[in-house]
Amino acid sequence: MTTKNDIEWKFSEGLTSYEEALETMENRVADIHAGNASELVWFVEHPPLYTAGTSAQEADLLAPKRFPVHYAGRGGQYTYHGPGQRVVYVMLDLNKRSRDVRKYIADLERWIIETLAEFNVHGEIREGRVGVWVEREGGREDKIAAIGVRVRKWVTFHGICINVEPDLSHYTGIVPCGISEHGVTSLVDLGLPVTMDDLDASLQKNWQKVFG
Repeated sequence: MTTKNDIEWKFSEGLTSYEEALETMENRVADIHAGNASELVWFVEHPPLYTAGTSAQEADLLAPKRFPVHYAGRGGQYTYHGPGQRVVYVMLDLNKRSRDVRKYIADLERWIIETLAEFNVHGEIREGRVGVWVEREGGREDKIAAIGVRVRKWVTFHGICINVEPDLSHYTGIVPCGISEHGVTSLVDLGLPVTMDDLDASLQKNWQKVFG
């Protein structure tokens, strides 16, 4: 059991609907701001769906009837969520940390990169391309993790997603994050038999290193 001064770690079994995720985040952010709840790091998987951020372009939704489309209110463009992808919703009170959204996003990137390194994956960031990328043979670069955040009254929500073993063909219904000249990959696509539990353990281990 946690107190309101601790971070709660929550792991949801099965597939969590996107509507439930949005409602839970909205309520928790309000409670954190009011001082009635602890910060929360929430691990979920979703059924197949597309989400549109505040910068989404209609032309980037290539197959609008393929999966449900949700307008998320987070920053960014279109992205995909589905089974085999770890989504982590991060609800932190930046009033108690640092009122610096750029630093917060950089910390999320570092958290992902430190975690991937434990599986011998060299994740990198690229100027003008949000998320974490890996270089493939021939110089090709594929995205392995996405970041989309929202901040209300200096309390964060939404967060990150890392591809463990999703159906990568599902990405063909969108232009992921508005970037058409690069692809997407996953830990299993890279030839690494990593499980969701393996990834979760590494994320927890590296949290303290980045967020203190």
